[in-house]
Amino acid sequence: MKILVTGANGMLGQDLCPILEDVGAFVIETDVDTLDITKSDEVEQALTDIHPDMVIHCAAYTNVDKAEEDVETATLINVTGTENIAKTCGKLDIPLIYISTDYVFDGTKTEPYTPDDKPNPLSVYGKTKLLGEEAIKKYCEKYYIARTSWLYGHHGKNFVETMIKLGGVKPVSACDSKTSRAEHNDTAVTTEAGAKGVEQSEIAQAVPIISVVDDQIGCPTWTVELANGILRLLQKPYGTYHVCGTGSTSWYGFAKEIFEQSNLKVNLKPCTTEEFPRPAKRPKYSVMENEKICRNWQAALHDYLELREV
Repeated sequence: MKILVTGANGMLGQDLCPILEDVGAFVIETDVDTLDITKSDEVEQALTDIHPDMVIHCAAYTNVDKAEEDVETATLINVTGTENIAKTCGKLDIPLIYISTDYVFDGTKTEPYTPDDKPNPLSVYGKTKLLGEEAIKKYCEKYYIARTSWLYGHHGKNFVETMIKLGGVKPVSACDSKTSRAEHNDTAVTTEAGAKGVEQSEIAQAVPIISVVDDQIGCPTWTVELANGILRLLQKPYGTYHVCGTGSTSWYGFAKEIFEQSNLKVNLKPCTTEEFPRPAKRPKYSVMENEKICRNWQAALHDYLELREV
């Protein structure tokens, strides 16, 4: 099978492409330098010439907070770019897999969201990803929409790496330090948790004090788990699916598990979303029912951390 992947140089793409090759697929890796999805003529020409058996659309604008002020760019990439891909795939009868997000939901439920639940995004990022979903449904008959959440991987900045870095640092300044905030502003897709940063008293210099948001609940997902989940989708009927870690936790609970599995001694404190305001609103509860497409999130984290040490 010949598969074209957009956003192949991203955190997901760098894990997905080798996994596809391992199962015998011939992978055409593209990124903005080789395929600008925002240009319809370029997309149509490339897909017509290559005519892959499938397209996996990973390319996206993923800076959740920056999207609030950079609406035009987020819309251009997440909406217009996805429309261009969807129109051509529909025209050429090419099956399309689209990576979406839990941020299409508003977080008002108290039980896991199903693929049939009505979306109601709170942020510009979530709205543009939902519009991407709608474009695919409009222009394609053969599609999989794969909603994922709280993504982390070895090939990009993410919450796990940020926590490990904060947990291993020597004492710095107060909890609202610019360094810690900037680090999270650059964190990939939905891993921007709202870690408040590092607090440190002059007395307890050996153990950093880290405050992390405890009132946002979701499903941590390793990029490798998502990639394997995408392969499992191919055995299912076309439609919308939730491809995320099984089980759920808060960002605080996620951080606690990271530190415990990494054997890092940290004074971890829970805080509220209100104590760590961000430009973009996040759903308080974005747990998704995934039909166990992916493994338990703690087990996946264990394997991620083990590979990290190799």
